[in-house]
Amino acid sequence: MYNIKEIIEKQRLFFEEGRTKDIDFRIEKLKILRRVIIENEQEIMEALKKDLNKADFESYETEVGLVLEEIKYTIRHLPNWAGRKRVKTPLTHFLSRSYMYSEPYGITLIMSPWNYPFQLTIAPLIGAIAAGNCSIIKPSEYSYHTSAVIDKLISENFDEYHIAVVKGGREVNKTLLEEKFDYIFFTGSVPVGKIVMEAASKHLTPVTLELGGKSPCIVDETANIDLAAKRIVWGKFLNAGQTCVAPDYLMVQSSVKDKLIHKMKEYITEFYGESPCNNVDYPKIINDKHFNRLLSLLKSGNIIFGGECNDKTNQISPTILDTVTWDSAIMQEEIFGPILPVLEFESLGEVISVVNKHPKPLALYLFTNDNEREKNVIKNIFFGGGCINDTIVHLATSYMPFGGVGDSGMGGYHGKASFDTFSHKKSILKKSNLLDIPLRYPPYKEHLKLLKKIMR
Repeated sequence: MYNIKEIIEKQRLFFEEGRTKDIDFRIEKLKILRRVIIENEQEIMEALKKDLNKADFESYETEVGLVLEEIKYTIRHLPNWAGRKRVKTPLTHFLSRSYMYSEPYGITLIMSPWNYPFQLTIAPLIGAIAAGNCSIIKPSEYSYHTSAVIDKLISENFDEYHIAVVKGGREVNKTLLEEKFDYIFFTGSVPVGKIVMEAASKHLTPVTLELGGKSPCIVDETANIDLAAKRIVWGKFLNAGQTCVAPDYLMVQSSVKDKLIHKMKEYITEFYGESPCNNVDYPKIINDKHFNRLLSLLKSGNIIFGGECNDKTNQISPTILDTVTWDSAIMQEEIFGPILPVLEFESLGEVISVVNKHPKPLALYLFTNDNEREKNVIKNIFFGGGCINDTIVHLATSYMPFGGVGDSGMGGYHGKASFDTFSHKKSILKKSNLLDIPLRYPPYKEHLKLLKKIMR
């Protein structure tokens, strides 16, 4: 059993020593992290295979490789990010200079999910280390093997008073959330995100919440249907649909619906074979609970492709559902599995209206060759981020922040955004002693007229 209070106290004492504020210290730890991942990448991928039946290619593409790229990018840019930044000073502060300093929050809690258990644990940790924080990591108990590997890699290569891993279930989560942290970074479901935010509010702890929601995929009549089908199938059934930014439902213009579905069927067969549930590289559903939940959602419409399952391996084949409405059970929650419901529309105005009637999604995907329609969707639908003529890949970059809005989350990370998320921006104005303009001091006399001239 973990003595969480003791771990936090050790980390707080170490943080107060100031060593984590040293840029060389941070870079050294990031280099160690990168080296350890490279040395143990096969063990990491084997754990992902056990937990989710991910192929090595998919594990490297979506987890290990992304993390290694992120560390490399962070090391290269960290000295610039962490340096003091001089900013402009208004005329009213004549003979002053203004600066911004980035400083760490202190002790951070990183709570990660099971669907991308390695990447979604280590990616925020990179930001926490880069910003100079100490961290407690709480990986998911569902992804048991990957969590065990993370625990091993961290405990063998980092001091507990700098980075510690705490494993366990709900009771451990509850115990952690009762403690006072300086920052909490949570990735997971909306209901649990609300619990985390409520707990954080008791200590006025700032949070980043990376949640989910029902991310729409929109295909209009001008789209390249063949390419759209290929990229939708890839993005939806990656990790068997257990992706927070997976296309949750498809909205396709009526005139191209049949053609799109026909092409999607072809690509599902090409990618996963005639019998996906017998494909050794096709991912499985994480556990029986989620497997059975998804089976119940299959009843929400007419299965026009797929629908097979293997209850011994917890695999469900890529499935397309038709005759689905907004009142169907599958449209009441995030699917988080390999089932794609299809709705059709006549005009783009319908799409904008109906999507905006529901909680703001984490992602949105639009397939179109019409620039005006593209501008219309981006301008008029609220969502975290997304792609035009592709799916998923907008989060696989260190050059843009990734995050949600509204019910899909708050805050962002990746690249500099990770450093900024885990840093407090301290603003400092340094005033000269050479001159002290009496304008601001009482008695004010006729000062107002001059003040208006200066400040207009």
